[in-house]
Amino acid sequence: MVGEADLGVEYRPLILDPGDPDDERALVGLRSTPHIEINDLRGLLAAEFGRLNDPPETAEGPADDRWVYYPWRRSVLVLPGPRTFRAIRLDRNRNKLTRAEQDRLRTLTVGVVGQSVGHAIAYTLAQEGACGALRLADFDELELSNLNRVPATLFDIGVNKAIVTARRIAELDPYLTVEVRGGGLDPDTVDDFVDGLGIVVEECDSLDIKLLVRESARRRKLPLIMETSDRGLLDVERFDLEPGRQPFHGLLGDIAATQLRGLSTRDKAPYVVGLLGARDLSARMAGSLVEVGETLNSWPQLGGDVVLGAASVATAVRRIGLGRPLRSGRTRLDIEQALDALADPDLDLDEPAADTETGTAPTAPLDLILDCAQRAPSGGNIQPWSLHTTEQEIRITLDPQYTTAMDTGYRGSAVAVGAALYNARVAAAAHDRLGPHEFIESPDAPLTAALRLGTGTDPELAADYPYALARETNRRIGHGGRIPEPVLSGLAAAAGTENAQLRAATSPAALRAMAEVLADSDQVRYLTPQLHREMFAEMRWPGDDLSDGIDTRSLELAPDERAAMQIARRADVMAQLHSWSAGSALGDYARDRVGSSSAVIAVTFRREPGVQGGGLAGYARAGAAVGRVWLQAQRSGLAVQPMSPVFLFSQTRTELDALSPAYADRLSTLQSRFLEILEVPEQESVALVLRLSYAAAASVRSMRRPVPGGELRG
Repeated sequence: MVGEADLGVEYRPLILDPGDPDDERALVGLRSTPHIEINDLRGLLAAEFGRLNDPPETAEGPADDRWVYYPWRRSVLVLPGPRTFRAIRLDRNRNKLTRAEQDRLRTLTVGVVGQSVGHAIAYTLAQEGACGALRLADFDELELSNLNRVPATLFDIGVNKAIVTARRIAELDPYLTVEVRGGGLDPDTVDDFVDGLGIVVEECDSLDIKLLVRESARRRKLPLIMETSDRGLLDVERFDLEPGRQPFHGLLGDIAATQLRGLSTRDKAPYVVGLLGARDLSARMAGSLVEVGETLNSWPQLGGDVVLGAASVATAVRRIGLGRPLRSGRTRLDIEQALDALADPDLDLDEPAADTETGTAPTAPLDLILDCAQRAPSGGNIQPWSLHTTEQEIRITLDPQYTTAMDTGYRGSAVAVGAALYNARVAAAAHDRLGPHEFIESPDAPLTAALRLGTGTDPELAADYPYALARETNRRIGHGGRIPEPVLSGLAAAAGTENAQLRAATSPAALRAMAEVLADSDQVRYLTPQLHREMFAEMRWPGDDLSDGIDTRSLELAPDERAAMQIARRADVMAQLHSWSAGSALGDYARDRVGSSSAVIAVTFRREPGVQGGGLAGYARAGAAVGRVWLQAQRSGLAVQPMSPVFLFSQTRTELDALSPAYADRLSTLQSRFLEILEVPEQESVALVLRLSYAAAASVRSMRRPVPGGELRG
């Protein structure tokens, strides 16, 4: 509560509460005073608050509104309460500074000594909300020659520099506490200034005061920061961590403040050179020091250098205030040097260069069968198998070297081996070489699929041959549209032919629910370091070998998705999002595609009694069903995209814990919801999930590693 007697404060605005009788009387007086301008900003700021994404709960209402009088401007602003005001003003900090970090910084009091360079620093700290209170000191008055670097105006000439800074901050945020010591500092007042601070920023010209401030900060174990506007020089002295550390990093030895007091600008020069280093000064600064007292009144400073210094000091304050690592020492942020190092940026092409198929197409029946087997789908197009042939047999062996964390227990690889065997059977039937097949699990190899080559055929299998050669993954956005019941029945029949089942989500509500499950799963995949690393290891970018992995052109990325993918590649960004419990947009790719789909289907199989998870042979047999269903879908004019929820091949909570320790609970919930949407019975396991839609043809088909007959696509 304040009264009318306070209306003449030089730098501190008067914050009035109309609900307080004394403040209301002051308001009446202001309203009746000629030439007092009143500007009510509440409507504009309420509208702005309403536009905030994820606005905080401020618990403030009209009763918290305040009338703020600026005596030096003879103006009143009507504003919302402090929490609402700061929520709006600091919203664009997020998430370079989170709300929690801003709350933590609000407990910090920073003292800034010297208000030439210090003006820009103090104002920047206030702008960023990097502290909750500021204490400013300077004895000097603003002169016209200061305006080359002090962001003040002609109206401020003759006003104490600390008051100029405080007024400018008050016009930015009247709720921020600012104290002014307009008499500057001396041996009798320096300790009083430093008491109660969290960080000291020293930017004064007097060498003796520089030393006194450091000695006081050291006694109180406070960190001190200084920026010198030449080549971006920044000094950090962590007296809080090293109370025995010598001031100025020991560069001036054991000199006493009395030896530095009252020096002329010329007499200061040797000490300045000792502090800044003759070899490290810019040529222009070093040359100017020679001219001080001759053609120059003092050493030069530029406004741009001061602004850069404010940015570097603010960054150091944030790091200390948030408890992030920052050691004592010196560094330079030399813009001139950086400009000398200008170079053309690396071209980050949106698409890989066009590739050309090479080699001779296979013609011999055995080579054609291998060709078709190699075209089978696999997670990440890793082709987790090795092919071995004789005149009598083709063996497709699961190769553990290609496994990933999501391939729990090699179950995903087993599905791929089963799909490869199905393709081999299709080609063998088309070339009259079909014989019996089997799946073998042994200690020597997790799984082997064996196809005996005979002289038989199967018209249904042979009919799939051209579709197997043309099979593609199509990740385009769909056009929606209902899949006719006969088509869905045909897909279920295709699965049944291989002793598997089909579970489908086709209603708009089920697809919306599935979109959220798969989007959340993708978010977990991005935010789990190993899964993120393995996902991008599968991607093939410009200049990469395209014989395996996912050609990024096949992702069918829109320009905004392509830009997002470039950011999502960065593990450090994902770690930051994880620390914020953020990143829901990482699921947008899956969310948008599933939302545009006509169905999401799962190929499932009944687990064998007593065999955990169904056994690899069970997954492989279901993999054959996946191959048959995929080809049947394409025959029916549908675009097919496999979806890979993180939890797909995990059967137990222990496996989910191993997959993503930080998100195991979330994955367990998502897995349950996924099975619920598809109505998968408890005794069935899911082999693969396919998104079905009506869409244009895929832009490109991923390649395959070569087998006899040349490079392969599919």
